[in-house]
Amino acid sequence: MIDLKFLRENPDVVRASQRTRGEDPELVDQLLEADARRREAVSAADTARSEQKAMGKKVGQASAEERPALLEEATALKTKVKDAEETEKSADAQIAELQRAISNIVADAVPAGGEDDFVEIERVGEPRQFDFEPKDHLELGESLGLIDMERGAKVSGARFYFLTGYGALLQLGMLQLAAQKATANGFQLMIPPVLVRPEIMQGTGFLGAHSDEIYHLDADDLYLVGTSEVALAGYHQGEILDLASGAKRYCGWSSCFRREAGSHGKDTRGIIRVHQFDKVEMFTYTTPENAEAEHQALLGMEKEMLQALGIPFRVIDIAGGDLGSSAARKFDCEGWVPTQGTYRELTSTSNCTTFQARRLQVRYRDETGKTQMAATLNGTLATTRWLVAILENNQQADGSVKVPEALQPFVGKDVLEPVK
Repeated sequence: MIDLKFLRENPDVVRASQRTRGEDPELVDQLLEADARRREAVSAADTARSEQKAMGKKVGQASAEERPALLEEATALKTKVKDAEETEKSADAQIAELQRAISNIVADAVPAGGEDDFVEIERVGEPRQFDFEPKDHLELGESLGLIDMERGAKVSGARFYFLTGYGALLQLGMLQLAAQKATANGFQLMIPPVLVRPEIMQGTGFLGAHSDEIYHLDADDLYLVGTSEVALAGYHQGEILDLASGAKRYCGWSSCFRREAGSHGKDTRGIIRVHQFDKVEMFTYTTPENAEAEHQALLGMEKEMLQALGIPFRVIDIAGGDLGSSAARKFDCEGWVPTQGTYRELTSTSNCTTFQARRLQVRYRDETGKTQMAATLNGTLATTRWLVAILENNQQADGSVKVPEALQPFVGKDVLEPVK
């Protein structure tokens, strides 16, 4: 959630951020009004309690004749205190609701607009020109014995699948390469829980406008994560971190689950948009002043991974209306998909500034010893969807697929051939 002190001092900045996101700037004024009401109620309650305390002394010192009138006044003061405390409680609840409704303040450089208003920053690698008609990833995956969508649907329903044989090895190799890269760069590898409590899911900002994307287990009141970012953000909930020697960096390897609500008819073929996938996710706790540099570092690692696998890609700066409530800025790396003739999202890295940490009460001590809110960042280092780009970009005219050199030690082959 946003910092109330910052909002009081910079309401125009928050209003502008809301407009950049395409969200309601009037929420800022509603929150300011609720904040003013609470502060008035706190002052009124303090005054009433002080008067009540003074009245108690008077009653104790009063004569028998004076006491009935003073007791009547004391009763009125008691009611006054109760009313002020109720007003304060009501204002607190409204403030909490409005703070949750206002998204993180976007960075100055973030473009305004929605999903199609991103700004392209760079392109890396040239899309391959084929001298034959390329097959899509599902046709390749089925002919090579790597993907079984039909039995996935039989077992679990639409948008589920089996990765079989070398398909499983290809994914495991990709994720293992990502894990090795992360640990070599100072990230602690974690296999986190994939079920989290409501306060953790709420704290990361995923129970807002897109809560219908999340699987909820009603009987246990637990949520299945759509990214290990959620569990890693909750890892230090309520703690004061030691960031004096640098950022705390974690790398989560987990299965992820998304309902894909509202995506009916979109990317129904293959494994581009599915309900379950595996992912290696970077997550960092750092100081707010170092967050921007850390964001660039995460992006750099994502680019290195894609280059290691030989996937042509572009980097885009996501527009405000497509950021998600927690992110102040987000960069996506989109890989080239030959049969679609376009780039598709393969990685995302977000700078969430202090938004998540404030909700989850994750702090650190500054140089003076004072506690401050930490900044959190996240970034994808590999995920199942990458198989789409790997298969399509490395296919050969005979239907085989070359295994990227970086993955050959994990897969055990340099070429995957059609299954007879």
